[in-house]
This record gives sequence, structure tokens and C-alpha cells, in this order.
Amino acid sequence: MYKFKQIYYGLNLNLNTMNTRKLNCLFLLLLLAFSLSSNAQLPKETEAQKAQRMKWWTEARFGMFIHWGLYALPARHEWVKNRERMTNEQYQKYFEMFNPDLFNPREWARMAREAGMKYVVLTAKHHEGFCLWDSKYTDYKCTNTPFGRDIIKEFVEAFRAEGLKVGFYYSLIDWHHPDYTIDRNHPLRQETDSAYERLNRGKDMSKYREYMKNQVRELLTNYGEISIIWFDFSFPGKNGKGRNDWDSEGLLKLARTLQPNIIVDDRLDLHDVEGGWDFVTPEQVKVDKWPEYNGKKVPWETCQTFSGSWGYYRDEYTWKSTAQLLELLIESVSKGGNLLLNVGPTGRGTFDYRAQERLKAMGEWMKFNSRSIYGCTQAPDEFKAPANTLLTYNPSTKRLYIHLLAYPLNRIILENMTDKVKYAQFLHDASEIRYSTVQGTNNLALQLPVLKPPVEIPVIEIFLK
Repeated sequence: MYKFKQIYYGLNLNLNTMNTRKLNCLFLLLLLAFSLSSNAQLPKETEAQKAQRMKWWTEARFGMFIHWGLYALPARHEWVKNRERMTNEQYQKYFEMFNPDLFNPREWARMAREAGMKYVVLTAKHHEGFCLWDSKYTDYKCTNTPFGRDIIKEFVEAFRAEGLKVGFYYSLIDWHHPDYTIDRNHPLRQETDSAYERLNRGKDMSKYREYMKNQVRELLTNYGEISIIWFDFSFPGKNGKGRNDWDSEGLLKLARTLQPNIIVDDRLDLHDVEGGWDFVTPEQVKVDKWPEYNGKKVPWETCQTFSGSWGYYRDEYTWKSTAQLLELLIESVSKGGNLLLNVGPTGRGTFDYRAQERLKAMGEWMKFNSRSIYGCTQAPDEFKAPANTLLTYNPSTKRLYIHLLAYPLNRIILENMTDKVKYAQFLHDASEIRYSTVQGTNNLALQLPVLKPPVEIPVIEIFLK
């Protein structure tokens, strides 16, 4: 701005014959040009710089997602407002009743740490528009409910105290904001173009874009270092919303300016923009192979739920077993990715007992086997996984990890490994596993005890030559 004031006053001195109106117009044009140019480029970095910025994240491998908001009260899915086509007035009762009296973020953080998680992402604002912090830009926030406290502030302090990196989920979608236009994912979605036009008359998405930027600025300014921001989500096309509706580049530039080391997901509709995302986010699926973009492997993280819902769903019973959850984690790492495992706290602020049980069980496994997870990635192609196993590999220690999803009888064969192994042991107790060459081959036979060790998924640690 200072530069343009100089230009303006210089013009005023040199072109004193021009009237004030013309000068003002010229000033505004120059200001517009400056604004456009300042938003034209996202911060640049080399591949090595990006790898260094993301190093802690690619080594952590395991994080906690937390979906929490007003939807915990109906306890019928986090999209309950959409599914049941509720108006703001119908949904208001949950705002008026929100009072999680048992909320104890230190307990949350302890359970996350003991489960082996290294980072956490909390829904600062989900699609319902309700904010878990004391935002200056809305009254629709936790501090105006009977609870009356800044949840984000307490959350951040608690998780940092346990040594976890902290991130925020921020919904691009907002079903409560008066200027957010009705679209095909809105609770008030329509069947005809004319109906959309009628309902959206008077709404101004530019005001909503400014609202988002103001809130992102709050989140990335008022709570110290924020390691991750999870924007969610774009859905371009007819009656949808994409990068122009959000001003995605503007949001991303703001985030990277305020928090230069922040890691950003890929849901801003900027896949084709250099620097427009840091990692891809396959949701609720086990990937077949390391995801690629333009033929190149990219950082990735699968977000998964314990059951079929992200928010607390009292009557949903498709809960995954501990073995299934561990396999999700191991398989993600075996293909070079992370697992972000979600918890949906109750309306009183506690973790569902089923979530607590599984977190504890995963923590027991991680206590003895985390060496096969942290800092690990996909094994080099020269190592072939035996049947019913998953391989992970630590490139720093040069150790290979064999995860036994089904326990074999007596032995397991490693192909073309005769001259590559220095030592082998079970990871959970460091007990030696003897091996020998299979006659007439270059394969190794690892001799295993008849009985499966008392571990959910046993892991063999191979020290490579």
C-alpha cells in the first residue's frame, strides 16, 4: 500500500491538471493490479524443501481425527442436518442444548498418545457451521452455548502437553451462514434451477469468502504453531462449488503466509496448481498401491472411521475390530502412507466406550511394534511379501518388517534373501528367529514357533546386510 501512495502522490504532483476523480480512479486501478499480482503466485519451494517441511509427518504415520460438533447431540451421523433436511431453526435446539460437561481434552490427548498417535486434527468448524472457538466473526460458536468455553484453546494446550502435533479441520461448506448459497449438498437443496435462483436471491458468496479468510486467520494466528490444516471439501459442477467459489488460492496463500511450515490437504480443488496441496486423501478405502499424480508417487493419508460415521452415532454398530484397524495402519505404511483414524466424541464430551477399547488395544500393539511403523515406508521392490503378510521398511536403519496377518505353520519363506539377512527376531520381545537356506534355491526359511505369539499381529524384524 505504501508503494501506491507514493505513486499516487507523485501523479498528483506531476499531473496537477487532472481532476481528483480521475486520480482516484487511477489509484484504484493500480491498487487492483497490485492485489491481483500479489495473489497470483503461491509460495515456491523445491522438492527437497517440501520433503523437509513434511518430514515429521511422513515419519509419524499415525494420527487422530476428531469430528465433534452439535451433531453429537442427535447422535445420528454428522450429516444429520443434511440427511433430514433440517432448517437452521429446526437445528437450533442442539445449539441451545450444547453443554459437554465431561469434556476433558487432557484425557483425549492421553488416549491418543497411548494409542501411538503422533498428531491430531480437530474439526474447528464442520459443515453445520458451528465453531469450536471464540470467533469474532460469528455468534454461532461454542462460547455462546451453555458450555461457554473456547474448546480449541483447551484442546490445543492439552494435546501439545502430550507431545502431539496439532492441526485444524475447516469446512469450506457452511449450512448456517446467511450468505452461503444453496447447492446440491445443502440441507435445503432443490430440484430445479429456478428454485435455486429463488432461494439464493440476495446471498453474496463474496461475503462468505471474506468470512472464511477471517476465520482461517484467527485459527492460524491465535493458537500458536499449527502443523496441519484440513480444508473440506470441493464439489465442482452444476449446483456445486469449486476453487472460484472458495477463492482457494487466496485461502491457501493466507494459510502458508501465516504458518509457513503448515501441511495442507488436497480438497481445495487445486490439484493442477503448483503448490496447491501437500498430500492426497483417500477416504474410507484401502488403497491398492501408492497413489500417484501425473505418474509420480505423492504423499498420502487415508482417513478412516472406527465405524460408519465420523460424528458420534449412538446406534451405528459396524465397528471395525482391533485387528482390522491395525491392518489399516500397517497397510497404509506398507504403501508409503499415513492413517488418520477418527473419533467422534459424545454430546457430553467423552470418547465412545468402543473407541476407548480399540485405542487401548492399538496402543498395546504399538507399545511393542511401533518400530515397524514410525519412520517406515514401502519396502523396495527387491523384497517380496510372503502370502498373508505386509512389509514395511525403514530406510534409515535398513530394517525390513514382516507383519503376519495370518500365522503360518512352522516356517515362512523369503524369496531371494539368502545373502541379504544378518539377523531376524520377533519385534515384540526381541526373541531370535533362526533361519536357513532352502536347498537348491536362494530363498530363506524362517523357523517359527508352532504357537502364535500373544500379539494381535506378530511382526518379524529383519536386520539387513
